[in-house]
Amino acid sequence: MIWSLLILCFGKGYLSVSLWSFAVTIQKHFSFRCYLSCYNMATPVEATTRKRVLKVIFISLLLDLISFTFILPLFPKLLEFYRNAEASDGRSDTLLAKILGYLNAYKASFARPIDSRYDIVLLGGALGSLFSLLQAVASPIIGRLSDTYGRRTALLASMTGNILSVLLWVVAVDFRTFLASRVVGGLSEGNVQLATAIATDISDTKSRGSTMALIGACFSIAFTFGPALGAWLSTISTVAANPFATAAGVSLALIVTETVYLYFALPETLPALTRPGVDKKDKKAPAKVAPVTRTNSHFLLNLVHLTFLLFFSGMEFSLPFMTYDLFSYTSGRNGRLLGYIGLVASVLQGGFTRRAPPLFCVRLGLVACMISFAILKSTTTVSGLYLAATGLAVTSATVVTGLNALSSFEANEGERGEKLGNLRSWGQVGRGLGPVLFTSVYWWAGREVAYSIGALGISLVTLVALFKLKTPPGSGMSTSKVPAKEL
Repeated sequence: MIWSLLILCFGKGYLSVSLWSFAVTIQKHFSFRCYLSCYNMATPVEATTRKRVLKVIFISLLLDLISFTFILPLFPKLLEFYRNAEASDGRSDTLLAKILGYLNAYKASFARPIDSRYDIVLLGGALGSLFSLLQAVASPIIGRLSDTYGRRTALLASMTGNILSVLLWVVAVDFRTFLASRVVGGLSEGNVQLATAIATDISDTKSRGSTMALIGACFSIAFTFGPALGAWLSTISTVAANPFATAAGVSLALIVTETVYLYFALPETLPALTRPGVDKKDKKAPAKVAPVTRTNSHFLLNLVHLTFLLFFSGMEFSLPFMTYDLFSYTSGRNGRLLGYIGLVASVLQGGFTRRAPPLFCVRLGLVACMISFAILKSTTTVSGLYLAATGLAVTSATVVTGLNALSSFEANEGERGEKLGNLRSWGQVGRGLGPVLFTSVYWWAGREVAYSIGALGISLVTLVALFKLKTPPGSGMSTSKVPAKEL
């Protein structure tokens, strides 16, 4: 969502829809009795402990994602501020001036002219791509650290980097400092993948999908309210040298609050460190891990994730250009389109994704994405646009959540962090490269060719999901009912 939010979420059009009720509904259904996998044997987790950890995951991840989304609608104005500040100094040899020069040279290479109003947007996209590629480097490392030293330790270390990143943004009176804050953030952000690993640690096979849906609900809520709140905070000026210091300061307060909350409220969940008989003073998990019989190879799951996001993120980034060219959409109307996608996705996550088998979710989402690409290739009406957006909402609600669940089924307790980190890493490579490659085709060859290639690419990924991916044991649809006393 980073790419599309860089364009869609600034200006005066926000759809502030409360998704809190969906999250509460999901959380109420997370009271199944669950088990930690112990060399493929079940080690019970107390119901009260599981509910407490789920609450900590939800609150901390919500704080983290709201803080993260503050900056997204501010990119255009923020980058304009740095550009204008450097222009007033009369300097042409700055880092920002050189980057803009490279982007303009790249833009000038296209056969079709690109409006100059997209200069700052392209720069924001380049920064988003940088963040994703840095995440691709850091995610496997963070995952391995969590498998060795525990989820809690790795998460608190990641939060330290996040605090430093936002602190740099608070004091960023020039572009160089702001860029440093993005680099630090890209290398240290691990909350999402570690929350996924923790959710896997405390869930059994029947409740795995519903637990993953909790993370999706956090995204829906944060991306609905976070950008609008960040835009409002940017109108409050407290530091003349950095007009965005108020938004950055509130973001820092949220991150610090999250870190303190995690320190006091989050227990260790890595089974190797919580199993009875383990020395609590030993901060390193035992190295010996029993092998697990895999239904799907992690290489195949990672490849599906990368290829899917390569085309999907490219489509996300190009969609505002298409709506501007075809329908003269303003940022406000684009914001309403994005709000519609988020609302439909949240409804699906709360009512469907948490119940459906993860492989079925992946397949359904890919088919919906393929149909949406085909519609976007030729549509000339707003109704066609919203029909495609409905398909994209289905995709947003299902594919990544399903792949995370499948990857967790194919990993034992001693390697979940690493495998989930690798899955995220491959996905971030696709998210980093997709917008650049897809929009290049869009501007060189036109909308029809770009979306035709996208539909073909997603079709190939769909065929792999249909005929190569298999359903892991225990990952089928659960018909269990939640005991009333646990609601």
